[in-house]
Amino acid sequence: MANEDKKDFNAMLNDSKDMPKIQIVADPGTIKKYGGDRMYFAPPMEYDRAMRRVPEGKLATITDIRAYFARTNGADFTEPITAGIFVSIAAWASFQRGEDETPYWRTLKAGGELNPKYPGGIEAQRERLEAEGHVVVQRGRRNIRYYVKDYEGALYSFEDRN
Repeated sequence: MANEDKKDFNAMLNDSKDMPKIQIVADPGTIKKYGGDRMYFAPPMEYDRAMRRVPEGKLATITDIRAYFARTNGADFTEPITAGIFVSIAAWASFQRGEDETPYWRTLKAGGELNPKYPGGIEAQRERLEAEGHVVVQRGRRNIRYYVKDYEGALYSFEDRN
């Protein structure tokens, strides 16, 4: 995100933008890719609430959160673009508050990848994850990316919890 210091992320977090809602999609490619036509849009605060549930030592991916939202809201899938944006908004809102922290660093991108759009970028997320006992590894030679090693073993289950 650009110009983070000029934005009020807590206001963005609390703006539901007429969500939650379910939209029926008609595009055959989208239906095939996501396995259905019922697309759920979760408001930013729902992402914050989900991210707050992940305890120390555990991890979640944006994909896991999206799947959980779809299951619990009668949809086939959760819209992926706003998911990434709203997770970043939750992270920056937490950073701006300075207290009542959302442990955003525990929410990874698909495949266990660290999120460069979080406050402080990869280095800050890496530092916090390593402080909780996770091992971060670098992959790639030109397009270098960072991942939590064996992240699957630390995934938090959103099932049967409020």
